[in-house]
Amino acid sequence: MGLLCIFKICSLNTSSQTLTPFLFLGFRTMCAQYCISFADVEKARNNIQDFIHLTPVLTSSILNQVTGRNLFFKCELFQKTGSFKIRGVINAIRGLMPTTSEEKPKAVVTHSSGNHGQALAYAAKLEGIPAYIVVPQTAPSCKKLAIQAYGASIVYSEQSDESRENVTRRIMEETEGIMVHPNQEPAVIAGQGTIAMEVLNQVPLVDALVVPVGGGGMVAGIAITVKALRPSVKVYAAEPVNADDCYQSKLKGELTPNPCPPETIADGVRSSIGLNTWPIIRDLVDDVFTVTEDEIKYATQLVWERMKLLIEPTAGVGVAAVLSQHFQTVSPEVKNICIVLSGGNVDLTSVTWMKQAEMPAHQSVSV
Repeated sequence: MGLLCIFKICSLNTSSQTLTPFLFLGFRTMCAQYCISFADVEKARNNIQDFIHLTPVLTSSILNQVTGRNLFFKCELFQKTGSFKIRGVINAIRGLMPTTSEEKPKAVVTHSSGNHGQALAYAAKLEGIPAYIVVPQTAPSCKKLAIQAYGASIVYSEQSDESRENVTRRIMEETEGIMVHPNQEPAVIAGQGTIAMEVLNQVPLVDALVVPVGGGGMVAGIAITVKALRPSVKVYAAEPVNADDCYQSKLKGELTPNPCPPETIADGVRSSIGLNTWPIIRDLVDDVFTVTEDEIKYATQLVWERMKLLIEPTAGVGVAAVLSQHFQTVSPEVKNICIVLSGGNVDLTSVTWMKQAEMPAHQSVSV
């Protein structure tokens, strides 16, 4: 396993940023119909650069051999609060902060399976703002404990999107709080787009990025950024076949939410894409790959044991996609692939699922 990190861009300030966007007419026209533009991502980078880590990019010769491609792993599991979510949250919170302390929000509120909630709790604590996180009862214990450790209040809901939203609305009314949506808030989407700015510097010859998708905030922000800076680079979304609303939406050409709460080990991608992320995904994401539960479990365990990285199963979704048979249909010219390892908040008390995982028939790497 190797380490790739461009140390000269640790501050990610304007003077060190070497990428120049391709401002061709087609992209400028398309930006008008999206909730964010690349300019918003650039602004987000400046807003958050002093509050986040420049996460490293790692490589694995074994996984390169298995896939026949050069794989690069953007390690957001090393990010503050253990996932990429802090990027969007810091950008959103800083946008809410007034010039005087008297005008601070009375509270911030969100619903989250865990990672966004942790990030919001951490960011709100930095600014001295009360945070209320609506969490499904099924969220991993480690994530719920972390939210509380950062000083936020947890309010429980059922697993469905409808229940989360109803409880969130009630809490907003009771606390007079401001909602920071986990994936449809434009400032959050722009913050997640900063991942791509880093990747394009750290892996200059990258041909594609593979990104797990739930609500779509990360893949939408990345797609806006990649198609502005390096339009030839592919952006692929990856999701569980048990939560394949993104795949179905692309297939049908219209927003198609999951009909019921999906059952998947990848708890971070159980949400459906939404009204703000869908147009970006529809137009700028090149393809969507779905993977089975066994493929996710196998890929997660493979990264644990071969790369010594304690990723959560949601991060394993992108790895599983690249290992899948379907991905073999991708042109061999797409050689250099960066997989975003979205987080590492693993509930170690639940790893009994590992014993139940079966190696997919087409995969032969022993863990």
